[in-house]
Amino acid sequence: MEIKDPINPEYYKKGIEVTKFILSWDLGFCEGNILKYLIRFKYKNGLEDLKKAEKYLQLLIEKEEGSRHGQKIH
Repeated sequence: MEIKDPINPEYYKKGIEVTKFILSWDLGFCEGNILKYLIRFKYKNGLEDLKKAEKYLQLLIEKEEGSRHGQKIH
């Protein structure tokens, strides 16, 4: 019987572990979540994970657009 690791499932361990990649590039919360959801969508929640990645990408876009105009997102 195979024991599954709920903390670090196999799809997180292909090549470099996603969390280690995010930390090594010193990525922020939104950036890290975008990568996490994109990398796992085929193995976990499909379209739901793509929509989550899209949500964080939209937040990041809004933040960047706000910084160009001197605004902050709350």
